[in-house]
Amino acid sequence: MRDPAYYLQLAIDLAVDNALRNRGGPYGAVIIKKGAIIARGSNRVTADQDPTAHAEIMAIRQACRTLNDFQLHDCILYSNCEPCPMCLGAIYWARLDRVYYAASRRDAAQAGFDDAYIYQELALPPHERHIPMRQLELAEAQLPFQTWLEQSARIPY
Repeated sequence: MRDPAYYLQLAIDLAVDNALRNRGGPYGAVIIKKGAIIARGSNRVTADQDPTAHAEIMAIRQACRTLNDFQLHDCILYSNCEPCPMCLGAIYWARLDRVYYAASRRDAAQAGFDDAYIYQELALPPHERHIPMRQLELAEAQLPFQTWLEQSARIPY
């Protein structure tokens, strides 16, 4: 297996190429399993008109298709920048083993990509967030979970 800096440089190269081609933001990610590259992703937010098309998400999607699995155990993600809150959530859901990144979220903020607002919003109770969020207590609210728990063929994740 190569030095982590090698794979991190690949992610940086993807990010620079993406910025030069104006396909999305200046972000790139690579996922490695046992020394082999199984996925690459570049930011496609503006190209695909998809706010979830961050480089890390795109790489996670490709890695899951490559491995035919929704969990990425024994995999390492390399990103040119510290993952945003959405990507961080996806990283945890995918069960990646480790993440390496080059630039910090403060570096991204200086380039106009500021996740501080989202981090601040996450710390607030839902009813205090800028996008109004209200829980409505319906009698059937627990039914989907009860139905799920009753299914013997369910696949936990």
